[in-house]
Amino acid sequence: MSTPHIEAENGAYAKTVLMPGDPLRAKFIAKTFLTDAVQVNGVRGMLGFTGKYKGVPVSVQGSGMGCPSMGIYSYELFQFYGVENILRIGTTGSIRADLHLGDLVMAAGACTSSNYAAQYHLPGTFAPIASFPLLKTAEAIASAREGLHCVVGNVLSADVFYDDVSPVDDWKKMGVLAIEMESNALYCNAARLGKNALGMFTVSDELLTGVHATPEQRQTSFTAMMEVALDTAAAL
Repeated sequence: MSTPHIEAENGAYAKTVLMPGDPLRAKFIAKTFLTDAVQVNGVRGMLGFTGKYKGVPVSVQGSGMGCPSMGIYSYELFQFYGVENILRIGTTGSIRADLHLGDLVMAAGACTSSNYAAQYHLPGTFAPIASFPLLKTAEAIASAREGLHCVVGNVLSADVFYDDVSPVDDWKKMGVLAIEMESNALYCNAARLGKNALGMFTVSDELLTGVHATPEQRQTSFTAMMEVALDTAAAL
């Protein structure tokens, strides 16, 4: 079987999939952490791989950027490939003073400027949240990791990267921790299809101070996030 965006055969994906936005990061994870990894998707350059981590089957699939792209790939994995759990891993810009470069943010909920949930025609405003069993497991794993500062809370899934008017102050006063671009769509799809999802992010930019991670910091801190996600997948 295949979809318009995924060429993989039935059974090609494990029940748990890690989803970075960047397909090359998906390739890095597969080559660095998975054993017996094989490429299962290459359509539009959006690479996907399946292998084993600590003996447990795990897949990793690029999602692209933004809610529309995440919406497509996560829906197809959930609906057509029998995937049960998706762990979104990526970068974020923090908007809370105590969140610094390399810190880990886990999204208990995902506010948004996107119109993604309008498709459900709900008589109100839907509040997309992470799957608690995934969040509980991942937070425990992160907290046990020496030297890693992990904070759980609300994030903003923004539709715009280059804002004409900055949204930072407005969302900061509501206690939002950080800004990313995909979790809202992922959480909506998981809720609609009865699946599980969690977004976790490494702080790569401090939007309050203008501090940005160096290439070396990005490499080290991203690896910590990847290992937390993989250990979570192996524990499911």
